[in-house]
Amino acid sequence: MTKNKNLRSKSLKEDSQTEFKSSFNDAAIESLSAFANTKGGRVIIGINDTGQPIKGFSIGNETVQKWLNDIKNKTQPAIIPDANTFHLDGIEIVELTISEFPIKPIAFRGRYYKRVNNSNHILSPTQISDLTLQSLQLSWDSYPAYGKTINELDWQLVEKFIERVNSAGRFQLLTDVKSSLEKLKLINNEQITNAAWLLFGKGNIGYNIHLGRFKTPTLIIDDKMFNGALFQVVDEIINYLIAHIKVAFEINGISAQRTEIFEYPPPAVREIVLLSLIHRDYRSPIDIQIKIFDNSISFFNPGKLMGDLTTKDLERNNYRAYTRNKLIAEAFYLTGEIEKYGSGFLRIRKEISIYPTMKLTVEEIPNGLNVMLSYTNQKVNTQIPKAGKTVGETVGETVGETVGETVGENLKGNSALILSYLRNNPYSTREELAKKTKLSIRGVEYQLTKLRKANIIKRIGSTKTGFWKVLD
Repeated sequence: MTKNKNLRSKSLKEDSQTEFKSSFNDAAIESLSAFANTKGGRVIIGINDTGQPIKGFSIGNETVQKWLNDIKNKTQPAIIPDANTFHLDGIEIVELTISEFPIKPIAFRGRYYKRVNNSNHILSPTQISDLTLQSLQLSWDSYPAYGKTINELDWQLVEKFIERVNSAGRFQLLTDVKSSLEKLKLINNEQITNAAWLLFGKGNIGYNIHLGRFKTPTLIIDDKMFNGALFQVVDEIINYLIAHIKVAFEINGISAQRTEIFEYPPPAVREIVLLSLIHRDYRSPIDIQIKIFDNSISFFNPGKLMGDLTTKDLERNNYRAYTRNKLIAEAFYLTGEIEKYGSGFLRIRKEISIYPTMKLTVEEIPNGLNVMLSYTNQKVNTQIPKAGKTVGETVGETVGETVGETVGENLKGNSALILSYLRNNPYSTREELAKKTKLSIRGVEYQLTKLRKANIIKRIGSTKTGFWKVLD
């Protein structure tokens, strides 16, 4: 214990890392355990809730040592805070300080707490499990998928995954599929992990994604459910969403070529879908729910934000990200589906910035996280980011009956149309692009060559297994 110089009462206040106690008791130990499970903090003994010292409060020769022993005996793993004495307005008080503990969670009398604002909240079983896994640098998806065998994996899907990883160039895998999965820690000998089952399992993997087109919250126009391997259902989900959102067509009067303008930017929609699949809490029986309304799309994802991350943090560009399912996240990163950990919401905001009336809303609700893209019904001016040299063409177009967006486009006609398809599906083949654009194969090749020469797209990997990367 150390002695410190005098303090003034007005210099102290309670907050997320400071609490006042008029005397030492179990409530003080509870707060110290909550601080240890969060960002650390201090409990000041001998002052009231307003920061005024308690008259008549005194500290004996062995008092503080007895307090420290009590704290040690009632917490597990045992914590021992630093103790300092102060003179506050002439009265001696004690400050007990604890740092964030490296091994969490800390229990007080068999219960676990965390600090939220200026109060202690008891942790749920799921939160206790999350803290334990984070302390051990593990995630749920790295544990064995009990009851599942290596023969229940879709090996054709695994081979496709390996091709995409090698084409993306972020990591090189062997052609032997089993060795490749062992290298990525997706299987251990003959035992597959939860991640391997979720990514490549045959048939119904046991987790549903519900999608629906709603006219009102109770009137469903169309609905669909997916429950297959994650590596496969991503494109199926995106295709459903693209088929149910409005699209405007800009027709060039001279060449009669058309440009598609989507109601929502497909890259942002894809990013939210990937975030939902990657960060879902697969211990929860609740399903992912995606609802398309006339002016909004909502994505409900079971599992709240990890660690001390808040929805306000997601509005910043430098927020500290936590990954609930590390192996699943790594798999999508290696295939080039996601750029880097913790950049998802940054990229979403960047994509919707060209839609001035569009709003991104992220909120924690009971049992999970809800992400919504919405817009208002008004005329707007939208500037699409430059790709190569700007043509400077202004397109006046209306999407459906609600969105009237004037687009400052730098590409026109089939070039812009092909670019929009490549943003949505980088693995599009020339044949697929020809079918969508109504062009010949030769016409598609001409447009792709033009985009490559303008340094707008780049081919990654071989003609057979590679993909198109749209350059910023």
